[in-house]
Amino acid sequence: MTAPTKPNLLHRLEIDTTLTQRILVGFIRDQIHKVGMRRAVIGLSGGIDSALSAYLSAEALGPENVLALRMPYRASAASSLTDADAVIEALGLRADTVDITPMVEPLFARFPDMNNVRKGNVMARQRMIVLYDQSAAWGGLVMGTSNKTEFLLGYSTIYGDSGVALQPLADLYKAQVRQLAAAVGVPPAIIAKPPSADLWEGQTDEGELGFTYDDVDQVLYLLVDERYTVDEVAAEGFDAAFVADVWRRVKANHYKRTMPNIAKVSRRTIGHDFLYLRDWVGR
Repeated sequence: MTAPTKPNLLHRLEIDTTLTQRILVGFIRDQIHKVGMRRAVIGLSGGIDSALSAYLSAEALGPENVLALRMPYRASAASSLTDADAVIEALGLRADTVDITPMVEPLFARFPDMNNVRKGNVMARQRMIVLYDQSAAWGGLVMGTSNKTEFLLGYSTIYGDSGVALQPLADLYKAQVRQLAAAVGVPPAIIAKPPSADLWEGQTDEGELGFTYDDVDQVLYLLVDERYTVDEVAAEGFDAAFVADVWRRVKANHYKRTMPNIAKVSRRTIGHDFLYLRDWVGR
């Protein structure tokens, strides 16, 4: 019996890379200049997302105004530093390396039952502490590096890698990040390597998630951008259980994509009735 043909709708996620680059460069420049700053601080992991964010930031602000921080843990892959260095050298960024090992291991020792997920969350939050400290010291906003796929799935650490000042990539699926990264000149070796948060030895995003980015991008595109129901996505040929699990993740992790909800007790509540920008224009 022949196995059913796996659907492939990735062509529907193709973007105009020239236009997208212009929009995102303008977004970064506008958002940073609007608050009276000229600089950005970015955690450069050696992965495709942070590399792309660095390329866009350098174009928007000038490489001399982008501080790239490498923040390895003792178990981090040596290739992560090498790939980050390649981006720093190619762009001419300001850079520093801050080893987070002595910062996080006392907490690991205090809780010896801590599993890899908990340790990964601690490391992500420690890196954000370093980024915001250097943001204050250097006078630059912290640049986000998360993509739309990660955001929708909740594949991020709240007050860790999701704790940033602006998110230039969060409306691009992983497949679209790859397209734009190739267009702006991110080194091919970085684009081709398996995505990894580098939180423990051998960790990969797809291994931890249990599915590929290509598969989940297509499902998310139909569920979110095209507003398909779970049943309608399954009717396109995707496994029904997989689609249902993806949608469950999207709903369960919505709290990570919003500011903390505020209980409404007054006539004008922040986030409900008191909203930017209309509330202060002209004042």
